[in-house]
Amino acid sequence: MVTISHDSDSEDELPPGWEERTTLDGNVYYVNHYTKLTQWKHPRTGRKKIVEGELPPGWEKCTSDDGKIVFVDHTNRTTTYTDPRLAFATEYREPMQPVRQRFDGSTPALAVLHGRDLRGKVAIVTGANTGIGFQTARSLAFHGCTVIFACRNEEKAEAAIEAIRNERENTTCDILQMDFSSLHTMRDAAEKFKQKYRTLDILILNAGVFAMPYTLTQDGYETTFQVNHLAQFYLTLLLEHPIRSSKNPRVVIVSSESHRFSSIQTPEDIHPLTLSPPAYKYWSMASYNDSKLCNILFAQELARRWPSVSVFSCHPGNMVSTEISRYSWLYRFLFALVRPFTKSLQQAASTSVFCATAPELEGATGIYFNNCFRCDPSSISLDSTLASRLWTVSQEMIINVVKREKLWYDLAIK
Repeated sequence: MVTISHDSDSEDELPPGWEERTTLDGNVYYVNHYTKLTQWKHPRTGRKKIVEGELPPGWEKCTSDDGKIVFVDHTNRTTTYTDPRLAFATEYREPMQPVRQRFDGSTPALAVLHGRDLRGKVAIVTGANTGIGFQTARSLAFHGCTVIFACRNEEKAEAAIEAIRNERENTTCDILQMDFSSLHTMRDAAEKFKQKYRTLDILILNAGVFAMPYTLTQDGYETTFQVNHLAQFYLTLLLEHPIRSSKNPRVVIVSSESHRFSSIQTPEDIHPLTLSPPAYKYWSMASYNDSKLCNILFAQELARRWPSVSVFSCHPGNMVSTEISRYSWLYRFLFALVRPFTKSLQQAASTSVFCATAPELEGATGIYFNNCFRCDPSSISLDSTLASRLWTVSQEMIINVVKREKLWYDLAIK
């Protein structure tokens, strides 16, 4: 997958007789008017470049009668072959080589960060007050990162931060209260974050529920789907500016190997009534599996749409003993039964921490990890049509909630 560097050679002058142009998909190529030849690499630096983003206001890209791409400046009534975005072109780097495995399933998160200095970085960890999320936040904080605990229960978040400070006083932690069953609170929380912080270096979407009885959120959607996918999708979009304003930002989405058992197989399966089914069609395990597939599809589409951001999805471990099984006595019993044979919470947090901080992943994106190593997810999770469809449907479901809230507000003030 294409990755983008913030460094650019756009100020390097071309030799006499050379010209920069762009293809329809934004790739930069170079024309030598002396030899009448073209090439992809800059004639002096040997680098490839790419342009992204919208054209400036008043500009339009067209194709001339002879098939060449031209750019029309309607304001000044001029036409040129030169893309006005070329001044901001960024370096194109080839896909990275396979990542060498340094850690495995037995590695604790603190060992992944051994010797690392994360001072100056800001991270949000959803569901950070307990379980894997707490160990993820704790590990980052111990190494100098400013960690924001994105949690529903402020008292539990404060207790978690106090526990970290009792171990190490010079940690920097903050609380961002949000309820994943209410999209309105996600919007408010994102605004509070942007008022206080200019950039976001690491976003770890860890919060989730499992084996819940059928309930609807405040927004009218099935709870497992909204908490595990829709709310975290919305949070990411709300934080787009601080994420993309950071240097080498990363988004880590905690999924599960359960995604392989999802019933979603075709684009037609991605529908509001399938993702958020009525009570008579609901089975908690099926809903969980579907939500975990949504996590990976979201990661794949986000990596495609935000090429300058490193996006990863990961599996923390099988049946790790956390509060996630609290809604079912059967699963509580099963989790307790296998506890001696599964990962500790520190080990379960290691893959998220690795994805968020490993230097060898700089420039990589769209990869699924298990046990701190690249792993192939299901073939369905790599279907770009499904990923694009999920993005569109998720946006529509959020828009429906926002419109409904506005309607009630308009009625209330009349």
